[in-house]
Amino acid sequence: MPADFTPLGLAVGHATDENGVTGLTVVRGIDGPFRAGVALLGRATGTRELDALSPRHVVDRVDAILLTGGSAYGLAAAAGVMRWMEERGRGFRVAGGVVPIVPAAVIFDLAPLGRFDARPTAMMAYDASERATGNVIAEGSVGAGTGATVGKEVGIERAMKGGVGCALESAGSCTAGAIAVVNALGDVRDERGAIIAGARADTGGFIDIERAVAAGEITRSRTGEQPAGHTTLAVVAVNAAMSRVDVEQLAHAAGAAIHRRITPSGTSFDGDVVFSICPIDGPGAPPLQMEALATRALERAIERAVRAARGRPGAPGLAGEAA
Repeated sequence: MPADFTPLGLAVGHATDENGVTGLTVVRGIDGPFRAGVALLGRATGTRELDALSPRHVVDRVDAILLTGGSAYGLAAAAGVMRWMEERGRGFRVAGGVVPIVPAAVIFDLAPLGRFDARPTAMMAYDASERATGNVIAEGSVGAGTGATVGKEVGIERAMKGGVGCALESAGSCTAGAIAVVNALGDVRDERGAIIAGARADTGGFIDIERAVAAGEITRSRTGEQPAGHTTLAVVAVNAAMSRVDVEQLAHAAGAAIHRRITPSGTSFDGDVVFSICPIDGPGAPPLQMEALATRALERAIERAVRAARGRPGAPGLAGEAA
């Protein structure tokens, strides 16, 4: 069943460039802004307006979050989300109008499967904002996950498709949701720890990138290649109001899901980013419970991202199943 983010007050919209093999995903409030935080887990991040998410920043609310392909070029697409918001009078109020607050983060998908000059545009982001819905959210090789791959550390020819996944976790009146865009250096594992997507071995099955790197079997100096693009982007959201400090901590806590399900992750060549969202006002809940539910939701979203993408066709040499 597709995740329904309506109870969280959120709508999600994708825009997909199938020819260029890239795209973007917009997460916006259905009716208004929300409180948000962020955690950076890797050294190779590409981001926009993250300062606005700091508890010390004068801006205390966010209008949308953009997850996009196109590396740093894709950040320009945020202008389309801003235009959609401004036309509806939504944004941080200033003299003469509003300034929509749209933090963004990117994955690197320039050319591994598509064209280097194919980048998500402001018009794509505007359309995604317009089409965004709380339920029936598409998963797999769509939106920001269109050009995503996993297990690229030993070459794109051994990699598998990544993508977008969504999940919800509830306990009593508390609900957490997660969206993951999985474009990882390493392997993706299920809840038992078994690899379900990653770098494929010549002999069948998977190489197990984390083991091979730790054993010194895979080194940058040995391959002589430039680092490929690796990034997992995530948004976790809860239905309980939290302080600005607590919602930032929510993002850091949920990062455990990435470390559990993607191995290795948060490396010097990853651009992993976790955004967190909560209502500005309303009933609260124990922060520790919200963190646990958000982490579980993100774990499931990561797994769903690769399972949904495996059944879709990829480029020649990029299999959808393990050998």
